[in-house]
Amino acid sequence: MTAAKPLSLGFSPCPNDTFIFCRLVEEARNQQQPFFNRPHLEDVETLNLWAFESRLEVTKLSFHAVAHLLDSYCILNSGSALGRGCGPLLISREELSTAALKNKRIAIPGRYTTAALLFRMFSPESNDLVEMRFEQIIDAVASGKVDAGVIIHESRFTYRQSGLVCLQDLGQWWEDSFDAPLPLGCIAVNRELGPLLREEAGRRIEASLQWARSNPNACYPYIKHHAQETDDQVIDQHIELYVNDFSLDLGEEGRRAVDMFFELGRQRGVLPLWSGSVFC
Repeated sequence: MTAAKPLSLGFSPCPNDTFIFCRLVEEARNQQQPFFNRPHLEDVETLNLWAFESRLEVTKLSFHAVAHLLDSYCILNSGSALGRGCGPLLISREELSTAALKNKRIAIPGRYTTAALLFRMFSPESNDLVEMRFEQIIDAVASGKVDAGVIIHESRFTYRQSGLVCLQDLGQWWEDSFDAPLPLGCIAVNRELGPLLREEAGRRIEASLQWARSNPNACYPYIKHHAQETDDQVIDQHIELYVNDFSLDLGEEGRRAVDMFFELGRQRGVLPLWSGSVFC
């Protein structure tokens, strides 16, 4: 199936996303009538904020953000970052107790990131939250601009180089508390596209990921061009951690984890009620 016009597409420059989408980007360059336009690569919080304006038809979003946008977007079965052992880390210059956090200045990688919601679940009394781009948080913590920070993406592999310590693996807290994989990010499609285009978008993203898994070396130039950290080992660790079987197919376990995450957020009063369909 082809669209009447190429669909707008956005995802982050992080290795897990560029790995998944590298084949689609190549196809868009070489086809006269591509299914997707040339993508917008932006920080995930930028994409979250754009989605409130419905700027993109197919976009990477934090699960936190999409929970506020279910009247406009639904979640594709493919392309998600969801799993175990892959959650955000709460870091600081020195050891701090959980009780002490409520009086500390904490950096978060954007208001609508899943990391921000997870931290609010973990430490509901913490109110002095400072929003900044994810790649700025390590420096902000190390310099004393903030007392602690919630880090995501490549930062979880490099924070020790700045002499920082991990106060809490927030993903591990989620898994221990709820015995479920942690939903981090998803690919969402604007509901106005209709079911056939949404299905085709999902099929193409799944095919792109399958191709990348079979041809990983072919994706490295594209991944390194956009990555914050270009060390091969960091890139490999990042992809291994965030791209898994849930990325190909959320499946029953993945969808159940997403439903649980949304329900807990609603119970805590930080996510809006929604009674319709969540998935495309």
